[in-house]
Amino acid sequence: MTPKGEGTGALDERITGALVGAAVGDALGGPVEGYSPEQIAERHGGRVHGVVGPWNGDDWPTARPIAPYHKGDGHVTDDTLMTHALVRVYATVRDHLDAYSVATHLVPDLMTTPRWIPELEAEALPLQRIFLAEKWLVARLHYGHVDPREAGSGNIVNCGAAMYMAPVGLVNAANPAGAYAEALDVAGAHQSSYGREAAGVFAAAVAAACAPGATPDSVVAACLSLAKDGTRDAVEAVCEVASRYTDFESALVPLRRAVTPYDTVGPDYRSPSLGARRPSRLHSIEELPVALGMLVVAGGDFRHAVLGSVNYGRDCDSIATMAGAVAGALGSSVPHDWAKTVAESSRLDLDAPARTLTEVSREIFDRDVERRRAHERAYAALTGTPCSG
Repeated sequence: MTPKGEGTGALDERITGALVGAAVGDALGGPVEGYSPEQIAERHGGRVHGVVGPWNGDDWPTARPIAPYHKGDGHVTDDTLMTHALVRVYATVRDHLDAYSVATHLVPDLMTTPRWIPELEAEALPLQRIFLAEKWLVARLHYGHVDPREAGSGNIVNCGAAMYMAPVGLVNAANPAGAYAEALDVAGAHQSSYGREAAGVFAAAVAAACAPGATPDSVVAACLSLAKDGTRDAVEAVCEVASRYTDFESALVPLRRAVTPYDTVGPDYRSPSLGARRPSRLHSIEELPVALGMLVVAGGDFRHAVLGSVNYGRDCDSIATMAGAVAGALGSSVPHDWAKTVAESSRLDLDAPARTLTEVSREIFDRDVERRRAHERAYAALTGTPCSG
């Protein structure tokens, strides 16, 4: 199925669509994160169809468990802050990244440079906004001096690394295997087990979506060809169920039911089960399979995939971030009014990171070509065969 609103397929359009789409999904999902579809419908008098205000209205500064964050009104969350931080690392390194790049560049960025934090409505260090699973990076790498390749071990297993891996997929556009391998290396500094695996598979999904002629089905196929253990099983199960539906309303309950055997958090998102977020080869984070499932339900259409993800509830800002990134990379148009509202409300230039990453990705591809040709010449010399380069 060809995604609705597919663009020309130019690299800059795919990168812009993915990064802007991720930010918009994040902002739409933020105010309803942690709630069930039923609670969301009751609070908003039906399904959410765009940018909405804080769950607790004007009481957001003191209302628990959200305070002191202003979630809603088009404000992006830590998903976007971390994504943009990773783009800045690429802009500095200007080559493929690894776990050491996280220690050398990402951690200092989080610790030392104040930036506008939309949910705090103030300039602050990103470290003061990110969740404990991301603060782990600072504790382990900066204070603990742990080998970056092993620093993710011991962290809670969640979507913390996966949620900001879209740039890795975009740098490896149309090369899912390359994106998967690079994301696994980068995420090793942050996560282990199925949290790390999800980071690799999400990056692969974004890379696969950038390929000319890509569809939701080809994206899922690429993910299944690379994913391991419970993550693969969860993606397959959820997307198989998703293929039976064409509207998110009827898919909400079936998708949750399909992912339940692989999700460790349990039915009450705010009161995780005793076995929640522990390493396992049998389980998966919930967010990635559901995001891919919503992509399938929507036929690749950005608006439908993101609204399905938002109204699913639970960790819906990260689900919508992932669905928005993949749909945007497929070429489905991000609604201009949503993007404008999010950019203005969050006081962020959503296009600037995309311009930066497009430039860097072209440089990295040129380096990859030269490295490959050097290898071909060396191999040809070793085997005594003609070199095509």
